[in-house]
Amino acid sequence: MAEGIENPVSGENVSETMTIQKNDETSTRKVQSAKVRLLAGEDSPYSEEELKEMVDLYDKSLKQFDAGEIVKGRVISFTDNDVIVDIGFKSSGLVPKIEFPNLAELKPGDEVEVFLDSVEDQDGQVVLSRRRADFIRIWDRIVSAHDNQTVLQGTVLRRVKGGLMVNLMGLESFLPGSQVDVKPVRDFDSYVGKTMDFRVVKINEAAENVVVSHKALLEAELEEQRKRILSGLEKGLILEGIVKAITEFGVFVDLGGVDGLIHITDLSWGRVNHPSEIVKLDQKIQVAVTDFDEEKKRISLSMKALQPEPWKNIEDKYHVGQKVNGKVVSLTEYGAFIEIEKGIEGLIHISEMSWTEHIKHPSQKVSMGQTVDAVILSLDIGNKKLSLGLKQLEPDPWEQLIEKYPTGSKHKGIVRNLTNFGVFLELESGVDGLIHISDLSWTKKIRHPGELVKRGDEIEVVVLSVDKDQRRISLGHKQALDNPWDKFEETFKLGSEAEGKIIRHIEKGAIVELPGEVDGFVPHSHMAPMSLKNYVAHFPADEKLKFKVIEFDKEGKRIVLSINEYFKDKDPELYKEFLSAHKINPDERHERKPRKFEKKPKDAMTEEAHHDAPSEGTVTAESAKGSDEAH
Repeated sequence: MAEGIENPVSGENVSETMTIQKNDETSTRKVQSAKVRLLAGEDSPYSEEELKEMVDLYDKSLKQFDAGEIVKGRVISFTDNDVIVDIGFKSSGLVPKIEFPNLAELKPGDEVEVFLDSVEDQDGQVVLSRRRADFIRIWDRIVSAHDNQTVLQGTVLRRVKGGLMVNLMGLESFLPGSQVDVKPVRDFDSYVGKTMDFRVVKINEAAENVVVSHKALLEAELEEQRKRILSGLEKGLILEGIVKAITEFGVFVDLGGVDGLIHITDLSWGRVNHPSEIVKLDQKIQVAVTDFDEEKKRISLSMKALQPEPWKNIEDKYHVGQKVNGKVVSLTEYGAFIEIEKGIEGLIHISEMSWTEHIKHPSQKVSMGQTVDAVILSLDIGNKKLSLGLKQLEPDPWEQLIEKYPTGSKHKGIVRNLTNFGVFLELESGVDGLIHISDLSWTKKIRHPGELVKRGDEIEVVVLSVDKDQRRISLGHKQALDNPWDKFEETFKLGSEAEGKIIRHIEKGAIVELPGEVDGFVPHSHMAPMSLKNYVAHFPADEKLKFKVIEFDKEGKRIVLSINEYFKDKDPELYKEFLSAHKINPDERHERKPRKFEKKPKDAMTEEAHHDAPSEGTVTAESAKGSDEAH
C-alpha cells in the first residue's frame, strides 16, 4: 500500500486518492484544500494556514514523476523474485530479478536506471522495468544510427523465412536475404554465428521492428572499385572474375564490383548445350573483354577468345580421305554432326551412312554421345564446313554388284514393294532392283503390277542394266520368259480369225483376251454396224466372241480385231442372229459418224496400258521404298 498521512486527531491513515498534475494550479489548490480539511478534522489544534504549510513542506519533499520515462533509482533490498528500487517517490518499486543480466554483481545502494511503467498500480505500487529501460536506450541508439547512417555491428542468430535474424545490441533485427551480399547467396546457414557490420535501412516505430542491410555497405565500397574498373576497360583486356550466375544463354561474371556476361557462344569453340558444362558457380576464371557500354554498364566477355582458334591451320592436321574419330553431338533429319575436336564438327549426311540400306533417320546408324569413326569427304576452310562419310569405311559393294549381276544374267528375287509404275524386287539383303510395269509381261496390258504379282512372291528376272553412279539396277520379268510374239506373228497374221473373251471396255473399244494369254483390242466402231450408247450393255465382260485380225504389229506388240470384218464374208443370216442376240436392231442402223479428234484404233488400244506409267527406265529402291500398293 502507498504510504499515507496520519490524522493527529483521529489517528487514522488517510490515502491519497487524487493525482497531482504538475501544471494544473487549480487542481493542486483543490487537492491541498482537501488534504488540509482531512488533517484538521473538527478538533485540530492547528489552524488551517499551519496545516497548509505542513502539506506544502511534505509535497516538496517528494519528486514529481510521469509514467513512460526512464528514471534513476537506488537498490534497497532483494526479495525471492524481485529487486526493490527506490526512485524517490512515496513508495518503492519492484523489478523482476530476471531483468538484470548482472544480478550477481548487484548490491544494495547501487544506482540503476529503470523505466517507470506506471506511477501506481491497482495495489498502489510503483510499476518499474529494467528490461524496458534497456530497450529504450538501445532503440534510441538504433534510431540515431538510422538517421545518421551510422554503421552498427551485430551477430547473425538464425535463419528464418526470407532472410536472417540479427542480434543488434540486444535487439533482434531482420536481415532480408537480398540484403546479405551483392552476390546471390546460396547457403544462408553459413552466415549463422557470424559477427558483421550493418546499416539500419528501415524502422517501424509502432511495431518496434528494425530491418538492416549488409549489402548496402558492400555496395558503397564497390562503387569506387566499379568506377575504377569501368574507367580502365578496353577491348582485349584480360580480367579475372568469379562466376556469379549461370543461365541458359550465358554466364554472369563478377569482375570485382561490376558484372560481365559471357554469351554461351563465347564459352568455347566447341558445341555447348548448357553453360554448366563449361563453368561452375563461384569458379574463378579468366576472361577477355570483347565489348562494353559505359552508359549502360554492360560488359561483354569471352572465354574462347583466350583459346586458339581450332580452324586455324586445319589443313595441316586434316585432309580429304583421312580417317578420323569423333563424338556424335547432334542428330538432325538429314544427318549427324560429329565433333572430332573442340570447335571442329563434321556432318555425316544420311546418304553417306550406308552403301545399300535406305536410311530415313541418322538414329538408325548412330546415337547421341556415341564415338564413331568416319572418313573426310571434303574440307571447306572458308566456310568452316567438314563433310564426313561413314559408309566409306567399308568397300563399295556396287563394285562387286557389277560383277555379280552383269547385264543379261538371270536371278530370282522377292517382291518387296508395288508402285503404279513397277515392282521393287530384293535380289539380296540391301540390294533392290526395279521391274518397270512395261517389263512385267509380253502379252498383258497391265494397269497396275498388283494384277500380276503380290508382295512376298518369288519371281525370276533378267538384269537389264546396272548404273553404279546412280545405284540403280533395272530388271525385267518378261525377259526371263520366251518372247511369244514370234509365234503370235504366225498365229494372228493379218486376216486370220480368232476367238477371244472380252476383259474390259475402255474409252474407244474393248480389251480382248486371245489364245496364248495375249490381249487384243477391238475398236467400238468394229463391234456393231452403228454407234451404240452403251457398249458394255451389249457386250458384257467375259463374253466370248469371234474376231478377224485387222492389224498385227510385232514391234509395238499390238493386235487389232474386228467383229464387223469377221461377218463380212459370212452368211448374212448369221450376222442377223449375232445382232439379235446382242439386242442390236438392224432396222435402226445408221451410218456412224466418227467423233471429232477420235484416235486411231491402234492408239486407243495402247492408251490404257501406259496411261500412268513413267517413261521406261530404272528407279532405285530408295526412291519409292515408302510408297505402298493401293491396288
